[in-house]
Amino acid sequence: MYKKALYLPAGDKSLVIEFGNTISKEINLKIRNMILALERANLPGILELVPTYRSILLIYDPLVWIYPSLISSLKKIETELTSLELPKPRVNLIPVVYGGEYGPDLPFVCEHNGLTQEEVIKIHTGTDYLIYMLGFTPGFTYLGGMDERIATPRLKTPRVKIPAGSVGIAGSQTGIYPIDSPGGWQLIGRTPVKLFDPYREKPVLLSAGDYVRFYEITPQEYEEIAKKAEAGNYQVETREYSVGEVAGE
Repeated sequence: MYKKALYLPAGDKSLVIEFGNTISKEINLKIRNMILALERANLPGILELVPTYRSILLIYDPLVWIYPSLISSLKKIETELTSLELPKPRVNLIPVVYGGEYGPDLPFVCEHNGLTQEEVIKIHTGTDYLIYMLGFTPGFTYLGGMDERIATPRLKTPRVKIPAGSVGIAGSQTGIYPIDSPGGWQLIGRTPVKLFDPYREKPVLLSAGDYVRFYEITPQEYEEIAKKAEAGNYQVETREYSVGEVAGE
């Protein structure tokens, strides 16, 4: 992790604020602090802020800002980050049917790691996963903190179409596909929750900086929740994140 952020040009109207070269909660905290500070500063001509694992893409209006002046303003904001207090993160409880037609790659994940299906599910549902970033498709969650005991390589050949709600594993990451899309992650289950809905007031359900906890449901419960979600009558249960708490206890 860098002591100070690096400011790197990225075209004629954007720049990258880079906080380190690893995936870590410390770097993620700096990113979230910087995003909050920039939002509160309400600088003119800042068009968009896109957080990633270790950096922020900042898009600005070049008719408002001269590059050196913008960098100077951003560095001043960076020096004040330690005085900010972030909102308390929330844990989103996401129901998942594991295996079968919902998770066709679960047997391979079991075989690759020498575990039973029950063991893989217990491990996967036993963690609160930090949402480091959203991307790839609208609302796709890149979740950190997965147990290395169920880490599994990506598919050698990506699928052309993965159903919305599919929960997958790629290396030591896990995530949820919010819409039908191509993809190369190992699919272990599926949630009926709609992570992306362009007709909602807030189209993307989850937010970077919050957490996800998976819990197992039956196919029948999946269908019941799916009907409610389609009608707009299902609300994901949430609670405050507690440091050191173990999922399921």
